Amino acid sequence: MPVLILRQLYLVMCCLLLASGCGAAIQRNGTEQLLLSDSVDQAIDQLDLSPLAGRKVYLDTEYMKTFKGANVFINSDYIISALRQKLTTTGCFIQATRLDADYILEARVGALGTDSMEVTYGIPSSNGLGVAATALSGVPAVPAIPEISVGKRNGVKGISKIVVFAYHRETSIPVWQSGSAIARSDARDSWFMGVGPLTRGSVYNGTLLAGNRINSPFEKKSKTHKVKPLTMADKHSYVHPAVLEQQLADAQANSQPAVEQASHEQPQTPAAVPPAAPTP
Repeated sequence: MPVLILRQLYLVMCCLLLASGCGAAIQRNGTEQLLLSDSVDQAIDQLDLSPLAGRKVYLDTEYMKTFKGANVFINSDYIISALRQKLTTTGCFIQATRLDADYILEARVGALGTDSMEVTYGIPSSNGLGVAATALSGVPAVPAIPEISVGKRNGVKGISKIVVFAYHRETSIPVWQSGSAIARSDARDSWFMGVGPLTRGSVYNGTLLAGNRINSPFEKKSKTHKVKPLTMADKHSYVHPAVLEQQLADAQANSQPAVEQASHEQPQTPAAVPPAAPTP
């Protein structure tokens, strides 16, 4: 009797496996790097550096060196470069040394990492029948029951926290602080009856099924295009180098005072004196 029950159980398992699809996702190093860099970009986009626009600023990164290492995907060099880009696009003049700057912008990183989550909907793998079969004499060994899942979901989330503040270099008087700029980036993989992975998240431009882009039937296509503020992830050209060089040359030419040429003065010839009239 126990053998008949086991055979029926295996038959049901085989039918389920044949009826369902199959899919797998091998990651996560590349996805984790995208998540961390995307969360860093989003956090820096939250910084409003407009109070320092038009000022000479030195970026102090002394307290960001701890994020350099082989075990960290996105190190401090990437964050420093992103901060310099934000300063430049805001209108700040970045200085190479502290003495050349009027204001010091000090930055620090409060969080930089990923969290993962795995959820399975179904029957988990178990070896209970094999243990029970060993207690019965004359019953062959029963292998462990594999996982039978109706659905499965894996998710990874990248989290970044960046804080900056500025002070006057000569007087050390604080002039501005950003507050906590916290950003989260996510990537999710889902399976249903073995079909998948269905990939979604903030690092993907749309929805992917087994690596191929698909259009959701429930997605509404908006006819009106809203103007969104420029972010660090957007492609944008500020000015062509040739145009910038011409503008700088014209500005330099207009700033030079006009040189007036000295006029050549010719000596004035005395007017001809008319001859005296003859005396009678």
